[in-house]
Amino acid sequence: MSNARTARYSRRGLLAAGGALGLGALVTACGSEDSKDGASNAKGAAKSGPWSFKDDRGKTVSLDHVPTKIVAFTGVAAALYDYGIEVKGVFGPTKTKDGKADVQAGDMDVSKLTVFGNRFDQFNVEQYAAFQPEVLITTTFDAAGSLWYVPLTSKDKIAKLAPSVAVSVFDRQLPKPLQRMAELAGSLGADLKAAKVVEAKKRFEAASERLRKAAKSRPEIKVLAGSASDAIFYVSGSDFSIDLEYFKALGVNLVEPPAKAKEANGGWFENLSWENVDKYPADIIMMDDRASTIQPADITEATWKKLPAVEAGQVISRSPEPILSYDKCTPLVENLAKAIESAKKVA
Repeated sequence: MSNARTARYSRRGLLAAGGALGLGALVTACGSEDSKDGASNAKGAAKSGPWSFKDDRGKTVSLDHVPTKIVAFTGVAAALYDYGIEVKGVFGPTKTKDGKADVQAGDMDVSKLTVFGNRFDQFNVEQYAAFQPEVLITTTFDAAGSLWYVPLTSKDKIAKLAPSVAVSVFDRQLPKPLQRMAELAGSLGADLKAAKVVEAKKRFEAASERLRKAAKSRPEIKVLAGSASDAIFYVSGSDFSIDLEYFKALGVNLVEPPAKAKEANGGWFENLSWENVDKYPADIIMMDDRASTIQPADITEATWKKLPAVEAGQVISRSPEPILSYDKCTPLVENLAKAIESAKKVA
């Protein structure tokens, strides 16, 4: 259900808002077809011989061997890790201020990773070049295929060092990028028929069915997807986000800000002042779990604390940038299903 729609808004809003991702803060790094040789830095690449993969931009990257010197956006590396592909070089939110693993790092041991940039607009090109990458893998959040977390200021230099692969997470439902990430992992040597992988997919499908049934049995339960910053509370719409589009398709009754309210943010979300945080009645609030946002326990605004869903303890986490493995996405679906099943009608 992809449409050629674009979004333009500030980088600050993009990082703060749940599902707030668009062209204004994204940059395209067109991959070169040249590759660099080097020692293995990824486990799981058991295949040998030529390798090629056609990504979601329609670009095909071809090498004379399966790449092992892989550099990936942290969340992508975490997804590949779940398939047995251990990426050693990453960029994107990897470590928190206290040195612990960021939520987007999944099960990876962050102490063993080479991190080329831990924040948005941060990427050490010299360190990246010395690593001798064979391929760069990330996601894309727009119809143009811009590479997520590749900085505008250094995108051309980065593009010359290794070809790139992008998995689209724009305007499609969650199962599609999950499938594409599995296909990518398989091309890199993952065993997609392994019991662990097969079972993880079955659990995801079962969780999805549970959510469908929960939504059907509790259509009166209204769910709002929010994100918090110091000055603004963001209410995400479902138009482009892979998780919200999927939840909506399964029948979840989502709060949907009107199109005009989302215009300034490319159609992704609406900005609300904390004084107006009660604009949309909701029985359940899903809050952005990324480290760049304020977490529910740390919100001190009195208007937030008075929200019926907050008073009822009906606030759950949401991952606007989910780790694209069945293993990591299953709990996201299960948690929402459980919340709807047990929710009190408070809005």
